[in-house]
This record gives sequence, structure tokens and C-alpha cells, in this order.
Amino acid sequence: SLMAVCMCQAVLPAHAGPRGELGAGPLLRWMDAAACLAAEKHAGVSCVTASMDDIQFEEAARVGQIIAIRTKVNRAFKTSMEVGIKVTVQDVLTNAEKIVSVAYATYVAKPVGAGKVELKPVQLLSTEDHLEYSLAIERRRIRLGYIQVFQKLMQESNKEGDFYICEDKDALSTEHTHVQSTELVLPPHANHHGNTFGGQIMAWMQTVASISASRLCRSHPILKSVNMFKFWGPSFVGDRLVFNAIVNNTFHNSVEVGVRVEAYNCEEWIKAQPRHINSAFLIFSAVNDRGDLLTFPRVKP
Repeated sequence: SLMAVCMCQAVLPAHAGPRGELGAGPLLRWMDAAACLAAEKHAGVSCVTASMDDIQFEEAARVGQIIAIRTKVNRAFKTSMEVGIKVTVQDVLTNAEKIVSVAYATYVAKPVGAGKVELKPVQLLSTEDHLEYSLAIERRRIRLGYIQVFQKLMQESNKEGDFYICEDKDALSTEHTHVQSTELVLPPHANHHGNTFGGQIMAWMQTVASISASRLCRSHPILKSVNMFKFWGPSFVGDRLVFNAIVNNTFHNSVEVGVRVEAYNCEEWIKAQPRHINSAFLIFSAVNDRGDLLTFPRVKP
């Protein structure tokens, strides 16, 4: 495709976690940067991350391996576009290549001044381009439906006031899994228009969520997926971002951590008036020294 971008990164010790594997934080930052480059190549103007579909991580990359991130615009709508992201890992010694993740992100074109952006259609060159173009409208329909269903569920649960009662005497309270972290958005965390990079926010979310999950498993959690990642509003250089993470539930070999992100400028910080800019759900598993999956304890909210 004409609007494709390929980014290659060597996995260095600084990018790795305690087990010598590429940390999810740097990977999410690279995925967002590569996808944003493809979006801006098509739009010809600055673009910001609107959402990322559920991201699954299939394979772990280790120090010394090469990560290749290939991104391309699948379809352009009026002011937004879907970008496909494919991440592979290549072993330098064996040349074997494995898929780490396949994801789809939505980017919104930012108009310059008072002008309006009308995105041009994507040029379809291959059979694969045509297929992704057709699927993009379906994925968009699912995205919009997903948000409506979720909001309806939230409204119903607030109305009924039904609380889940945990009967298990040995279940652990999720209270001690609550983690709060505050970050100051500096120029290196933002694009050339002063908007915080979506990938940077995802990396910070992953850090607090990982700490939250580790309080249950007493091990280093491994991120398996990021679900329902959507921006409800922008944040800018100078903002203070407050991240709150807590374990929502455990499922034998995995755990779901919910993260909420609120932004404050200086004035909002003093008045304690947060802007809710993002929420997401992160699924982790954990392994012991032999690589066996650990079982998470039952929890009570």
C-alpha cells in the first residue's frame, strides 16, 4: 500500500522487563508512533489516537531480537481513519519471524486553524487492501456498538444498585490492589502540537496495572491483552495525569485490571476538577521461574 509505514527496533536491555522480555510499555509506544506516521502520511496533517481495538499479545520478544512494526491506513472516513498494525519479532541468529500482535487503531485528523479536514479515499492496490477496506466498516460498526452496550450496562448497574456478594471466605479483598500514580506531561511525551502521545499514556497505564496485578500473584505479570482503549478527550504538555488501577476480577490463570486516567491543568489541579480522558481493561497472566502459569486467588470487590 502507498500509505504503509515500517518501523524496526532492536530490543535492548533498557526496553526489557525483569525476565529479559520486551516490556509492553515500549511496545505500545512504538505501535502508536508507527500507526500515527501512517495516518499522517495519508491525511497530510497532524493526527491523534482516538482508540485502539482489543490488542492481543501472542509472542514475547527478547533482548537482542528485532521488532518490525508494519502499519497502513485501511480505510478513511470523514475525519478519522482505521490503521492496521502488525508486529513481528525476528531472531537475528535464526532469521525466524513470529507474529507478536495484530491490532487496529483509529486516528483523527486535526484541522489546521479553522479549516475542516476531508480525508481522501485510500488507494487499494492488492486483494488484501480490498479485504481490509471492506472489514474496516464492519469493525467501525462493532466499535460504536461496543460503546453503546457498555454505557447501557453501566447505567443499568447504577440504577439497580445490586452489589455482588462474594461467598468465598478465602477470597482476597481487591482493596490492596489499588495503585495510584501521577505523571507530569513533558515535551518528550507529546507530539509537535503539544498533545500527549496515546502510546505514552498506554505505557503509563500498563505500568500501574502491572503493579496492581503483581499484588495478587507475587510475581512479574505478563500483559496478554488491552481491551476497550478509547480516548474521551485530549491531554496536553503541562497536564498532570492521575492513573488509578485496581483488580476487577480473577479468572484462574489470568486477572483483569481496570485503569482510569484523569487529566488536570494547573487551574484544574488546584480546584480538584479532573477531566476523565481514558479508561481501559488490561488482562495479565503470570508464570513461575520454570515458566508454568500461576493460579490467581479468588477476589472480593
